[in-house]
Amino acid sequence: MNINKLIAIVKKKLQDQILIEKINIEDKTFLHKNHPGNKEGKYHLKLSINSAELSKLNRVESNKKIYKILDVELKEHIHSLQILIS
Repeated sequence: MNINKLIAIVKKKLQDQILIEKINIEDKTFLHKNHPGNKEGKYHLKLSINSAELSKLNRVESNKKIYKILDVELKEHIHSLQILIS
């Protein structure tokens, strides 16, 4: 899967299941280029999410919610996920 398709899928899944005022998804795969365990076709994404719904949860709960929604993508296409919530 290419990065643009993955970003579109991640964005849609999150917006369909969480009330999000603003979302920005960045490809940070270059940060993992020489790391052990990094594989081609696995991406590092940085999610910046502005969501009153997620802001009401503590950090662990909000991250669990996101991980649950993106379960398939995390197993198949995402090497690393950085989450920033405001």
